[in-house]
Amino acid sequence: MSIEIYSIIGLVLIFLLATLRSVNMGAVAFLGTFLIGTFIYGESEDDLFSGFPGDLFVVLVGVTMLFAIAKHNGTVDWLIHAGVRAVKGRIALIPWVMFTVTSLLTMVGAVVPGAVAIMAPIGLNFATRYKINPLLMGLLIINGASAGGFSPISIFGSITNGVVERSGLPGNPVLLWLSSFLFNTLLSVVVFFLFGGKQLLRRRIDTNVAGPGDEAAEGGSPGPAGGGTPVPADGGGGTATATRPDVTAAGTVTTLNSQRAITLAGLVVLAVGALALEFDVGLLALSIATVICLLSPGQTKGCVAEVAWPTVLLICGVVTYVGLMERAGTIEFLGDSVAGIGVPLLAAFVICLIGGGVSAFASTTGILGALIPLAVPFLQTGQVGAVGMIIALAISSSVVDSSPFSTSGALVVASSPAEVRDLVFRRLMVWGMSMIALAPILTCALFVVPGWL
Repeated sequence: MSIEIYSIIGLVLIFLLATLRSVNMGAVAFLGTFLIGTFIYGESEDDLFSGFPGDLFVVLVGVTMLFAIAKHNGTVDWLIHAGVRAVKGRIALIPWVMFTVTSLLTMVGAVVPGAVAIMAPIGLNFATRYKINPLLMGLLIINGASAGGFSPISIFGSITNGVVERSGLPGNPVLLWLSSFLFNTLLSVVVFFLFGGKQLLRRRIDTNVAGPGDEAAEGGSPGPAGGGTPVPADGGGGTATATRPDVTAAGTVTTLNSQRAITLAGLVVLAVGALALEFDVGLLALSIATVICLLSPGQTKGCVAEVAWPTVLLICGVVTYVGLMERAGTIEFLGDSVAGIGVPLLAAFVICLIGGGVSAFASTTGILGALIPLAVPFLQTGQVGAVGMIIALAISSSVVDSSPFSTSGALVVASSPAEVRDLVFRRLMVWGMSMIALAPILTCALFVVPGWL
């Protein structure tokens, strides 16, 4: 039996054992990496750890630590209050604002994980505060990132169009972008109504009292306005209480103190540094969080414990195992197998299926750069339209970023409240795995089968 088959069987066993025995899937994946990598593939320790996603580890730790501090000292409360006032209390608009802002960030060149890293913690805090389904909020943020991600000046768009040009294939950068944007927008409409958006249409909030339980929903009365709510005297983390005019009766922070101003400045630095200056979002977030901890050690000492460590273990373990599969040639093995398919439309579907399946566990950026060249011999035969095939492959490989094993999906899981984190993980896994199959079917039906591209 070949190493490629062993690695595929190992992946299936990892999912089964973790599910049936209720063990952290990342820990089981590390076990599989060690056993298969050492005793079957014959790799050294350095080789085994070469697949560990150090950048993803730092992103998850840095972002969740920074936003744990921001939540702890009231900065997130202040941002939420400002956001609700901006949409004039219309709860249903909040997820769409997140979709739009995230798409604009990636549209002008922000890396998709960077944009999601900034938006997901804020969006998931909105969801918690106003009882919005976290899956609805998280998926709209991820879909927004993918929607803008294929503009001609974006990272995904630049990679895809560059590979197409170097391969001598016909391309249409504008159509690729518009197709991705429209597909993700329509997908988000489905998500909105599938995960509780219809109920949000009837809900409004009195923006003078933006806090939990103060909704003027379905003709109800707004909650009391106020100051004078007992809150931690130090702005978070302390045990003493004081009456403060910057906190509403619902507990929502409405003004900035020095700690919140510093934290807000840190978030601005994160956004500018990661999106405009292209610093590593994980290192930058961890650095900002550390500086805030040094400035206020007493108020931030418990924030390290609030990092989503089980999620970090889960994601890093599975991605490390997928790295073993890539080194073993499993991905190339699957791609080469497509060449033996004699039915062009079936071959197109299988290529998109491979793109979605691999991208759900690995870097979409890397997949786009690797799978298009693998598809070049097939596309040069002229059996299917090259432009339509490239659009279908690009969308199929990007909408699965909702998988909790991709960076974007992992950030949504890590940003979810601890009490619903496992539920969000399971539902994102179901959604992401369904996208592996559904996206190729839909994109091939829309862009490949008609033969108009």
